[in-house]
Amino acid sequence: MAQKSQGSQQGARKTLKRDRRATTTVNDRLKDFEEGEKALVKVDSSVQEARPHMRFHGKTVDVVGMRGQKYEVEFKDGKKTKTLFLHPAHLQKVEV
Repeated sequence: MAQKSQGSQQGARKTLKRDRRATTTVNDRLKDFEEGEKALVKVDSSVQEARPHMRFHGKTVDVVGMRGQKYEVEFKDGKKTKTLFLHPAHLQKVEV
């Protein structure tokens, strides 16, 4: 009998599911963020590169800078400060 997969994205089917008519536009892929700006992590399932783990979906983060074409973001997870490198398609601007 086959064993159940225990991959890193296991159990994320419903969260990553999109409306079949929803498309990722060029503007979504080329968003601009400034240093110190707040952003929301929303995983875009159609963009594979620099996709964060599902445990970070819905977190509010601070944009620290850029590394190549990806944004370096930081946030507090308990007492630890964590750093992620995310594609702009996975970030949404937050009005403060």
